[in-house]
Amino acid sequence: MNIVLRSFWCLVLIFGLAACGASPEKRGPASALEISQLAMEIRAMSEDVDPEEAERAARIAYQHTRELALQYEIVDPPLIHNTKVNMGLKPRGLCWHWAEDMEKRLKAENFKTLVLYRAIANADNDWRIDHSTAIIAAKGEGMYDGIVLDPWRLGGVLFWENVREDTRYEWVARELVLDARKREMIAEGLLPPSAGL
Repeated sequence: MNIVLRSFWCLVLIFGLAACGASPEKRGPASALEISQLAMEIRAMSEDVDPEEAERAARIAYQHTRELALQYEIVDPPLIHNTKVNMGLKPRGLCWHWAEDMEKRLKAENFKTLVLYRAIANADNDWRIDHSTAIIAAKGEGMYDGIVLDPWRLGGVLFWENVREDTRYEWVARELVLDARKREMIAEGLLPPSAGL
């Protein structure tokens, strides 16, 4: 197949996929059942989790996802939106934007029985793009005992799953990934050895 025809079919596929996205206004807010199910999973992480905090965290996670989808002007599937952000056509909406903004919003609640983590998957993979997320866990528990809160994956609809059950990604603590990247840059001479590890 010649390159012009191949390019044409790629564009057809891209615009066809773009048509699959639904704007946040059309999706509507999360249902009480969705919020209740997430709250129940958050409570189930530990008997020490305050039920009110679990409900509040679940409600905020869904509400903030919707607010960010509107701010980020989400109307396309994630990879199409990423392309638009990288071209300067959309303000934000890369996975790390979602993770950063979700973590910041939930941390503002000053939960006493819950903690937030950040994680990255595929950082050591040359053929897949890395992916960032926020994770909520019971206080005193590690990241792998938490729940992934990933609004990017479904294009502005909150996806959540227990970290160990999220088989699509192998999550690694963000600090470990950033530390490894810094070490690589020092080894390659892109950063001075005094860059601090």
